[in-house]
Amino acid sequence: MATSSLAPPEVPMELHTGNRDRLITALRAHLSATASPPRGLALLQGGEEQTRHCTDHLELFRQESYFAYLFGVREPGFYGAIDIASGQSILFAPRLPPDYAVWMGEIKPLSHFKDRYKVDLVFYVDEIVQVLQDRFSEHGKPLLFLLYGKSADSGNYSKPASFEGIEKFETDLGTLHPILTECRVIKSEMELALIQYANDVSSEAHIEVMRQAKPGMKEYQLESIFLHHSYRHGACRHCSYTCICATGENSSILHYGHTAAPNDRTLNDGDMALMDMGAEYNFYGSDITCSYPINGKFNSNQTIVYNAVLKAHNAVISHMQPGVKWIDMHKLAEQTILESLKKEKIIHGDIADMMARRLGAVFMPHGLGHLLGIDTHDPGGYPEGLERPNEPGLSSLRTIRELKEGMVITVEPGCYFIDALLRPARDDPISSKFFNWEEIEKYKSFGGVRIESDLYVTGQGCKNLTNCPREIWEIEAVMAGAPWPPHAAATKAENGLPKA
Repeated sequence: MATSSLAPPEVPMELHTGNRDRLITALRAHLSATASPPRGLALLQGGEEQTRHCTDHLELFRQESYFAYLFGVREPGFYGAIDIASGQSILFAPRLPPDYAVWMGEIKPLSHFKDRYKVDLVFYVDEIVQVLQDRFSEHGKPLLFLLYGKSADSGNYSKPASFEGIEKFETDLGTLHPILTECRVIKSEMELALIQYANDVSSEAHIEVMRQAKPGMKEYQLESIFLHHSYRHGACRHCSYTCICATGENSSILHYGHTAAPNDRTLNDGDMALMDMGAEYNFYGSDITCSYPINGKFNSNQTIVYNAVLKAHNAVISHMQPGVKWIDMHKLAEQTILESLKKEKIIHGDIADMMARRLGAVFMPHGLGHLLGIDTHDPGGYPEGLERPNEPGLSSLRTIRELKEGMVITVEPGCYFIDALLRPARDDPISSKFFNWEEIEKYKSFGGVRIESDLYVTGQGCKNLTNCPREIWEIEAVMAGAPWPPHAAATKAENGLPKA
């Protein structure tokens, strides 16, 4: 039976009051810089419960991320406002019908939400017009800064708050979104602690999957081990994203695991596994990928590809510090992988020429990594003035920003043998010359390798928040039953406990 050292931490609401304070400071600075009066309220609408299509089945609710960042509210149907002049925070709770108490549990008084979420005032949603007019009309129509902006990852737009009577207010749709997004880019110490805990849970769950994986199992069994460990031992009811449990050829499908490819293949002796899974705790997530052979022993081809990716992973981490451009880190990862493949005679020719022709994207078509926080792909990757590159591979980068102290970003280089990318390269008379097609044929059903860790950018470098075995000898030892981390064996021995 799996054991765990995890202890789910209490989450201080000061985390969210601190987030509100950062927003107020940023809004006041913006208004001052644009010679605008420091008045108005930031008003956000929280998420609503959704039913499954036309049925009455309610999907498990998870709060809208910007609202969660500012208020930490778990329940659906809320609105939240922050007065820029005073810093006062207000929640508006839904007025629930009496039979809610029969079907869903106690109807909490407004004082409960005031105490729980550490806000100044709480009213009902149906009082929102009256409250805002009564309290904030000294300068005429109250000004509401609403959240409306485009996600650089999805192309979707944030939903601005809407309610009956909003036409009685002056509204601003352009100011709040970029400022609040930039607030989310730099993590506070309290935010970092939750991201670290989510990493601790996910690292431990990944290791449990690693220990139990055997030929003959199904991919979904590996997914279930991760989900069970994260929830039972880590109190993580939500995952940061859909689990990718890919083995064999499936490991070359970058976002495998969706409904049309549902983690259902049988694990074969000799397969590589690519496990991309991350738990979420109190809204804050993790994003970790481990790659390893199902039978617990790397063969020669698996060793070649894995070490190429690991070398790129480690090279990027060793170069990370404030001021470094993320696009340069992506190119470093590409170059490192190409150099390793050339050393093994899988490709040949001048590396600089390959880079110029963007051949690194044939083996690593995705971006090196992304900002991480309340969302797996946290916003802020492309603030105003930064344009997404157009070249293969680079166009998949979720950010090209310079690193700043306080960012949390994933480092996830990969090397895949994807027929849909290799075929065009082979058909191109110039690109084709760089590939040793006889060698590449040996990797036709290999799949791919990805190694992903979550990094916190410090003042002098970075800190790896992820704690999984990465070196081949570490992985093989853990899969054979050795403790992780390695010093755990010495600690147990000192306490007179068995090592494993």
